[in-house]
Amino acid sequence: MVNIKRGRIPKLVMTTFCMAAFATIIYVANASDPTPLQDFCVGVNNPNSAVVVNGRLCKNPNEVTVNDFLYKRFNVPGDTNNAQGANATLVDITQFSGVNTQGVAMARVDFAPYGLNTPHMHPRGSEIFAVVEGTMYAGFVTSNYKLYDTILKKGDVIVFPQGLIHFQLNLGKTDALAYASFGSQNPGRVNVADSVFATTPRILDDVLTKGFQVDETVIEQLRSQFSAENISINTGRSILKLLSQT
Repeated sequence: MVNIKRGRIPKLVMTTFCMAAFATIIYVANASDPTPLQDFCVGVNNPNSAVVVNGRLCKNPNEVTVNDFLYKRFNVPGDTNNAQGANATLVDITQFSGVNTQGVAMARVDFAPYGLNTPHMHPRGSEIFAVVEGTMYAGFVTSNYKLYDTILKKGDVIVFPQGLIHFQLNLGKTDALAYASFGSQNPGRVNVADSVFATTPRILDDVLTKGFQVDETVIEQLRSQFSAENISINTGRSILKLLSQT
C-alpha cells in the first residue's frame, strides 16, 4: 500500500495527471486541419511550383493578389429541382484556392418547400449551420445512436460534430436558405443512402440483404432510387468470384 503523507501528492499521481492533460491537449490540437507554417498558400495547379502544403501546390507569394482571397458567386442560389428538393453548394479548396492551409470552408444550402438536405456526414470537419430564411427540422446522430434533433428558425445556429450523420428538412411552404461553415478546407461529404446503394462497384447483395434483413427485390428497388446504373445489368460480382481472385 502506498503511504500518502498529509498535504502531499505522490509524484506518481502528479506525473500521471500531467501526462493525461498533455495527451488531451494533443488530441484537441489534432482535431482540425494542420496548423499552417506560413501566412497563406493560395492553391495553384502549376506543376512547376516547388512548394506543396496540405497536398496543394502554392502560388508564388509575389504573384498573389487580393482576388485570390475573394469568392463572388455565393449569392447564386443552388438548383433545388431534384428529388430531395435541396442543394448544398460547397465552397471548399476545390472551388476556392484561397482557403488552402486556412482550415475553413463554407456552404450555401438552398431548400425548396419541404426540401431535405439528405442525411450525410463530413468525415474531415465539424460544421456550424445558420438559418437565414425559413423554419427547419434538423438533427444529428451520435456514435451510440442517440438522436439530437430540434426545430430551427431564422437566426438560429446549430453545430454538427465532425463525422456524425446529420440532416435538415425545410418545414415551410416557401423556399429556405442556410449558410454553413466548416473547420476544414476540405470537409468532404458522404450521403448515407448513396454510400450504400450507389457505390461503384456495387456492394454485394449478400451483404445488403443480410444487413437490412430484406430480400434482393427490396435492395434493387432502393438501388434504382440512388444509382444511375441500369439495375437490369448483371455485373457478375459474387462472393465466389471475389474469393477466386484472392
